[in-house]
Amino acid sequence: MSVLAAFMVPHPPLIVPEVGKGEEKGIASTIAAYRQVAQKIKELSPETIIVTTPHSIMYSDYLHISPGTGAKGNLAQFGAPQVQFKVNYDQELVREVCALGQSTHLSVGTEGERDAKLDHATMVPLYFVNQVYTNYKLVRIGLAGLPLTDHYKLGQLLQKAINKLQRSAVIIASGDLSHRLKKDGPYGFNSAGPKYDAHIMQVMSSGNFLELFVFPASLCEEAGECGHRSFTIMAGALDKMAVQARQLSYEGPFGVGYGIVEFLPKNIDPRRNFLEQ
Repeated sequence: MSVLAAFMVPHPPLIVPEVGKGEEKGIASTIAAYRQVAQKIKELSPETIIVTTPHSIMYSDYLHISPGTGAKGNLAQFGAPQVQFKVNYDQELVREVCALGQSTHLSVGTEGERDAKLDHATMVPLYFVNQVYTNYKLVRIGLAGLPLTDHYKLGQLLQKAINKLQRSAVIIASGDLSHRLKKDGPYGFNSAGPKYDAHIMQVMSSGNFLELFVFPASLCEEAGECGHRSFTIMAGALDKMAVQARQLSYEGPFGVGYGIVEFLPKNIDPRRNFLEQ
């Protein structure tokens, strides 16, 4: 088995009706695209779903994978404690990824967990998935202050571990785009915001992951993005694989960019060795 599909998705809590209380209607295209993602995952029926999240535990020099048998969470922080989640972790796959990290000297592991509860960047995607498909185990991976190349290497290790254990897996790269699209948005307006969003959507929709490495750090910082590293891990998990990339939606009416792109692997393609390039 292998990576069956990957998805770039946002994680606005207000997309959940119990949180949005009607405000979610303002991002109807994102909701429709999320339902397409969930249906595709149901169709593929993976054994494992891997979520890369900017809102799990984050260290400057260490990529953290959630340990243990599983975790719980709810959206109480956003006024909806009744929206609850419970997941079982794929412990075997986690162990294999950590062992590969140790053998390749990549700083990744399960130590140092400060809060076991599920974060909203994990729960929002699962809110849609769980409506149609629940027969999966989860791997939850945080981001780090390490270079983008290390995030890509982690994705490569994910692919290797998945293939070794013959898992059927889907990867969900959770991450919002710019938070600075509008003057009345959460962080105000910066011209870097629309510029970043236009570029990242073009890159991801074309599947040209090499471009992820050449975004100026200043652009990412000024745009206030939170998903770039998440997307880079996903890209690494699709290393040397031809993919069919398809943009499902993009919108940003609340001042934050929400993009959804689907990636379906097709065959081995040694030319897509972006880290080596």
